[in-house]
Amino acid sequence: MPIAFHMIAGAPEPVATFSHATEIDGWVFVTGQMPTIPGRPDDPLAEGIAAQTVQVMENLKTVLGGLGLTLADVTMARAYLLHFDRDYAAFNAVYKGFFAEGKLPARTCVGVSGLAKGALVEVDLIARRG
Repeated sequence: MPIAFHMIAGAPEPVATFSHATEIDGWVFVTGQMPTIPGRPDDPLAEGIAAQTVQVMENLKTVLGGLGLTLADVTMARAYLLHFDRDYAAFNAVYKGFFAEGKLPARTCVGVSGLAKGALVEVDLIARRG
């Protein structure tokens, strides 16, 4: 089965050269999403980790939705925080609200020295078709 390369209508404009998601054998790999607003890539980013986390998660939902998937199909998430010590607790408080109680995907969360567009957070996902 060949790899499918997906660009999703209504999802944020890529900030680099990538597909929104790739897929093979029912596994879907969603590119890390930034806290940009779809259709408005040059607008300033929201202030603070909580607002940026909400936008990132909404962008991920848009990409998944364009593939007929939801956050319930996510098996693994990776989160990247610009200010790990400062923002970790606030990020977690927002992030967990996007998943059903007791149904959190596996996750890695790391601190990084920089993110595109000056973002505070980026999250990528791996999902599996039922």
